Amino acid sequence: MESIAFIALQWVAILFLGLMLGLALFEPSLPYKVTEVPADPLDSEGFRRLLASLAGSHSHAGCRVEVLTNGETFYEAELEAIRQARHSVNLEAYIFGKGKVTRRFLDALVERAKAGVKCNLVLDAIGAFATWQGYLTELRAAGGRVYFYHPLQWYTLPRINNRTHRELIVVDGRVGFVGGAGFADHWAYTHGRKNKPRWRDTMFRIEGRIVRDLQSVFAENWLESSGELLTEPGYFPELSDSGHTSAMVVCSTPTTGRSARNRMVYQTLLAAAQRTIEITTPYFLPDRSAWTEMVRAIKERGVEVTILTPGQHSDHLLTRRASRRLYGPLLKAGARIHEYDPTMIHAKILVIDGVWSVVGSTNFDNRSFGINDEINVAAFDADLAGRLQADFGRDLLSSHRVTYRKWYRRPLVERAWELVGWLLERQQ
Repeated sequence: MESIAFIALQWVAILFLGLMLGLALFEPSLPYKVTEVPADPLDSEGFRRLLASLAGSHSHAGCRVEVLTNGETFYEAELEAIRQARHSVNLEAYIFGKGKVTRRFLDALVERAKAGVKCNLVLDAIGAFATWQGYLTELRAAGGRVYFYHPLQWYTLPRINNRTHRELIVVDGRVGFVGGAGFADHWAYTHGRKNKPRWRDTMFRIEGRIVRDLQSVFAENWLESSGELLTEPGYFPELSDSGHTSAMVVCSTPTTGRSARNRMVYQTLLAAAQRTIEITTPYFLPDRSAWTEMVRAIKERGVEVTILTPGQHSDHLLTRRASRRLYGPLLKAGARIHEYDPTMIHAKILVIDGVWSVVGSTNFDNRSFGINDEINVAAFDADLAGRLQADFGRDLLSSHRVTYRKWYRRPLVERAWELVGWLLERQQ
């Protein structure tokens, strides 16, 4: 009788786990509906106040924001800032892969740690799964501290699907870096057996009072991973204006209610656009609320919507298939969708009306909007937006446009793969 009871208990456990997995895979996304288009114009103080309130953030004037295009630029800027650190280097990353890039960063961090600089790293346990403890031994021996976010332990199982997808560096509490790139060789060097070009990506370098908010974001997952509160005043120095950009940090930690700050900001900006919406994303899987809002912008306000996403060089073929399934309503409404040809494009950029820009770790997909921890910076600055638009224009020249006719006539094999992608869409 005891063995029968034990077997029955096992089956109950299996059914329960299956149910939980099914809920995770097939739970519908939360509808995000903007019932009233924001009345305040995009360049008004009222709109900045609205967006900051929805983001749970503060809009800071006097920020200096610099666009760093591609690995050969942003890695050098990050390394230079780390080598000049005097108090602390705080780094949070999803990808931290063994190779030449991370070796250079570890060498710089070891040198600074030996000089007495506090070097603190939070690495995602899944994203950095292949980065074994031994690879970090020298940094730890020098005094650096490394913790893994949500390690694979029995007590983390309820949260195992929640990852930190943030790519963030804060140096001395004064200089910050935010964007789409992790730390791996494919962002800097030709890679793979077919000698694929390095990935296309973008980072922001940031100074000003906003850096205190970036440090606050790091402190959240440092506590989650290490159990330690960053309370030393040196982590939060007095800061002053450094530029002319108005910007805010958008920190997203999804709740059990499925709402996310980054998703609120994106939906509001899409609803407020009057002239242009320009999206660059490596994984384009908009939910019904997002693509409906874009279609509405085209049909009701004449907004030009242009989307740039990977072509054949996508690093996730199934995600690309699932993404292409969603092109139809947008193409039919008049959106322009381009697929990047030279290499994998991994930049995550939203530009609205040539004045608002959002750059960070958020992909246009379900994981970023409802599962992962993310960080973005939203900035109001026409010059900054123009700089991003210049990159966007060059990227479009290296892309091919997908027409509705071509999309509609895609092969049956591709449509079959799209169905497979649809089943797993909530996890992509």
